[in-house]
Amino acid sequence: MVSRNLYEFFRLRQICQYQTISASALYRPNRGQYYNSCQRLIKVWEDPSKWGRSYCSSTKFLQCRQVKFFSTVGKGPGEQQQSTATPQLLSKLFPQTAVEGTENEKQQEKQRKEEEEEKESSWKRMKFGFVFFGFSVSAFCVYMVWVFGAPDRDAEGNIIMDEFMELPTFQQYFRRLWKSMTYYQKMIQEPSREKLLPDPLKYPYVQPPYTLVLEMKDVLVHPDWTYQTGWRFKKRPGVDKFLETLAANYEIVVFTADQGMTVFPILDALDPRGFIMYRLVRDATHFVDGHHVKNLDNLNRDLSKVIVVDWDPNSTKLHPENTLNIPRWTGNDDDAGLFDLMAMLVTIATSEVEDVREVMTYYKSFENPLVKFRENQRLLAEQMAEREHEEKQRNLPAVQRWRPSFLGGGR
Repeated sequence: MVSRNLYEFFRLRQICQYQTISASALYRPNRGQYYNSCQRLIKVWEDPSKWGRSYCSSTKFLQCRQVKFFSTVGKGPGEQQQSTATPQLLSKLFPQTAVEGTENEKQQEKQRKEEEEEKESSWKRMKFGFVFFGFSVSAFCVYMVWVFGAPDRDAEGNIIMDEFMELPTFQQYFRRLWKSMTYYQKMIQEPSREKLLPDPLKYPYVQPPYTLVLEMKDVLVHPDWTYQTGWRFKKRPGVDKFLETLAANYEIVVFTADQGMTVFPILDALDPRGFIMYRLVRDATHFVDGHHVKNLDNLNRDLSKVIVVDWDPNSTKLHPENTLNIPRWTGNDDDAGLFDLMAMLVTIATSEVEDVREVMTYYKSFENPLVKFRENQRLLAEQMAEREHEEKQRNLPAVQRWRPSFLGGGR
């Protein structure tokens, strides 16, 4: 092994014509380490007596990995060709010293080119997306102007004259488009009709003296969802008794912001006997500040006889004086809110209150009107019991009132 490597050294010296390898022709991340190795190799070549002694260090230098040779700037043509040919000769003479840096550079160059190609393709896709989006928006705008700006036609296909026929064609189409957009905006924000309820019934038909407007969700029913059944609506305890009792004195109206396709099937199952006289859904509401608001001015009823029961103050903010805000029902089975509400509304009807807004304003100052009404009923019952006891005592004969008992007291 030693003799073979020495023979290779001799051949290298003869091929290079006794030219030493410059240290500047070597490039490594740790330049100082291999600079010293190169200097040691040069000294070995100059002094043959040190070949055997320096075999290990020189072999280590020649077998080092990732050695990269390059021509030095400023050399002559002969020297540059010699420095360029040196790595190729070393690679042929010493396969174990094959340069790996070139492969890494090729890999990095390939990766860089792939990244540039990917960036270029991404930018092309983005430009194509922008162009397609702009074309789509433009086509949609042209279609909207063509469809909504065209004049109306009758059943036979003849053009119906309108107020824009005398304008130029371009203005006609844009004026009709603006009118259509305003119409649809008004249809969303305002009720679909001016009178939500028909006129009150005339004699000989019976018109209830009061109108009760109820929210459906979380007042009469509660939406419930499970993995087994999906969405279901749960009836509130006492809802059947509530509707049956109040139908004698109240015109019951369900007014909700939900869609009719959801409301009507639920009310059909909830009220099979028809105690709910009218049903109003989302198209009867006003859209104000992101909320569907119930405008009682469109009910076509005397507001002094209208009571609205709801848990959301935003839905009745146009007429808070007519609103009775009760707590939201969450689906618990031990709820008795409808029984307290029924007692309160029956009391108002039997008392023949002239203006229900006064009663609603009084109970509006309390956090839970039903609890306050229950407390007032308890106090009223105690007062009535005390008055009845006093009346009984007043009607008894004087002898029975003052007759002493065996315990020493009077009755």
